[in-house]
Amino acid sequence: MKNKTQLILLVFLSAFLFGLGNPNTYAADSYKLVVAGFDWGPAVHKVILANAPSDARPSDFEVFVNRSSSEGEIPEAIRSGKRSVIYSYPSDENGNRQQGGTFVTLVLEVSPIQPLGSPIQYMRVGNRASNVWIDYQVTVVNTKNRQVWDQESGRIMPIVDEFDLDPVFNYQDKMTLSNAAFSPETKSEKSPLIIWLHGGGEGGNDPTIALLGNRAANYASDEIQVLFGGAHVLVPQSPTFWMQSEDGTYTRGDREDVYHEALFALIDEYVKSNPDIDPKRVYVGGCSNGGYMSLKLILEHPDYFAAGYISALAYSNEFITDEQVKSIKNIPIWFVHSADDNTTKPDVTVVPLYHRLKEAGAKNVFLSYYEHVTDITGFYGGEDYHYPGHWSWIYSHANTARTDFDGSPVMLNGKPVTIMEWLAAQKKK
Repeated sequence: MKNKTQLILLVFLSAFLFGLGNPNTYAADSYKLVVAGFDWGPAVHKVILANAPSDARPSDFEVFVNRSSSEGEIPEAIRSGKRSVIYSYPSDENGNRQQGGTFVTLVLEVSPIQPLGSPIQYMRVGNRASNVWIDYQVTVVNTKNRQVWDQESGRIMPIVDEFDLDPVFNYQDKMTLSNAAFSPETKSEKSPLIIWLHGGGEGGNDPTIALLGNRAANYASDEIQVLFGGAHVLVPQSPTFWMQSEDGTYTRGDREDVYHEALFALIDEYVKSNPDIDPKRVYVGGCSNGGYMSLKLILEHPDYFAAGYISALAYSNEFITDEQVKSIKNIPIWFVHSADDNTTKPDVTVVPLYHRLKEAGAKNVFLSYYEHVTDITGFYGGEDYHYPGHWSWIYSHANTARTDFDGSPVMLNGKPVTIMEWLAAQKKK
């Protein structure tokens, strides 16, 4: 209540500063939020205003937000404040540009150092920390005509809205796994399946978190889909975290986890229930916790998957036997990791495993190894901006990983390729 009161006072103060008179004369209208995934996570980057003047300019609007949650505490510094409007245009109710009409879309500034933009918060809920949706309240003021928008009428989540978010898989009446599934519009006779396994902070029973906690929904984007000629995308969600052992603590391969059997059963059922999926082109990948589980599935079922693509591997090399290494040496795998990853330290996870696979004779295994995880857009500093070293999945989601461990380009049929171009070419014999 304190934060909401502060937000209202901030809006009213802004109105007075712009000479708008008594704020009680405002007439409230509705808005829609557009939530998109970015390299650092989700952000509200557009607000669509109903009954708005089409000739309004960006400078005519002030946008205020309040972030709260009944699930846990949000630090005071990032609970409420003002967002910057960088552009506006007349649109339809879904934010598509059009001349005239009664909707205006505001494009808001976003960046990795603007937590006020995120409708998701990483917080401790119960006995673990995870990403959760929060109450994201917006108030927009037109400083020219006293109009206010403070009632949310809906949300648009590009790409995410194209997934089926309802499936729930029941495994032997022991556990249930929610998941998100995308079916390609343009299908060849047989389409591949891309499986993405989320990190430790995206568990639960709402797969939108697994799609937006980082930019995982991008595997259903046009830019990646075209490389596969249309591909199914399956994003299962762990109720807690993939690396959970029977006693509720983490395993790094030293003890059995509780989810891999149910997860494989989910995947196998999905493949069998979609006869247009090519069983020779089933690809599994994930980050951190999901990287552990991707490798676990490959180790348990070396004849099932056509290839793996794994970021920030959390499976400790010391718990992988020489026999297991030999059993997967012929499976195509592309690892992505950063040298400064202090969460899944490369010297105890991916680097020794990569060398062991090469020494065992692996011909189609690669490791894109970065000194730091940097801003690939160039908007926030480029190579001079460093994300946390654990976030190497950025290079997979954006399809920018191109090099092997020694820095040389990964080649396919005599041409350099990206990680997704390479993945699309893999097929079981």
